[in-house]
Amino acid sequence: MTIEPLISLCLVGPRRSYSAGDELVAEYQLDAVQPDEVQAVEASVLWYTEGKGEEDLGVHFFERRLPSDADDGDLRVLRRIKTILPGTPLSYSGAIFTIRWCVRVRLFLRRGREFMQEQAFTLGSVPAVVLAEPAASA
Repeated sequence: MTIEPLISLCLVGPRRSYSAGDELVAEYQLDAVQPDEVQAVEASVLWYTEGKGEEDLGVHFFERRLPSDADDGDLRVLRRIKTILPGTPLSYSGAIFTIRWCVRVRLFLRRGREFMQEQAFTLGSVPAVVLAEPAASA
């Protein structure tokens, strides 16, 4: 039985909803993996669309770390990232498509395996679209 690596990821503070220009702070840590198995770790703050049409994705913040970037080569230790959030695109949930924001951490192992963890949050306060019921015919 193989134990899969654990990626702990959290937003710092109680908020899960942010405004443009706010600072987002997130922390992540790796566990259940040996330091020499880790090839790289990527942390990003991004948005993506879901729904009809082609899906889109935009990366606002990106950091790739290699073992050579750590003092002792160990990327498993707690890592904090910070970024100031942009003005657009705002989180949106509509009838045709949705825009979602998240912090994503990807772990790449030397054996070629990859693991990912996401923490969602909202940017802005665009009201959700509510579809009206069709009028009943007389």
